[in-house]
Amino acid sequence: MHNSANYRVGAHIRRFVLIFYPPCRKICSEQFFVYGICGAANTLFSWVLYWFLYNFVLHKENLDLGFLVFKPHIAAFFIQFVITFLSGFWLNRYVSFSSSPLKKRVQMPRYMAVVIACILINYWGLKLFVEVIGIYPTPSQMLNTLATTFVSFFSQKYFAFKSR
Repeated sequence: MHNSANYRVGAHIRRFVLIFYPPCRKICSEQFFVYGICGAANTLFSWVLYWFLYNFVLHKENLDLGFLVFKPHIAAFFIQFVITFLSGFWLNRYVSFSSSPLKKRVQMPRYMAVVIACILINYWGLKLFVEVIGIYPTPSQMLNTLATTFVSFFSQKYFAFKSR
């Protein structure tokens, strides 16, 4: 189908991930499983990257851009977000939804819209669960993660990386 190096690497990653799929066959689709593993891997990458940036790149010091100063924890977040946004897009485009016929220039803004929507869902979900309902923040974030995973998957599948 595709002969680019990105698609070949993505196909290898997909085949590797699918080695672990059989026990989950009865509870989720193959595509949802691959999407979940890619998302979990990208999340783990974001945590490690944040730690590395905060401790070894920024050295726990402010990032002074001359016109704006960021605290180190915020600067690490912004840098990490840009990198993992791109790695998440790559994983979705070449591993989870590689059969999508849409061009990258169409997928990228749609992917960004879904990411922004999930950030807003997460924000408002935390406000609702913690401030209105009174649930402790950690379980609230866990509920949000479940909700945004499903919203994100279906939004990516039927909007950002829509197949014909």
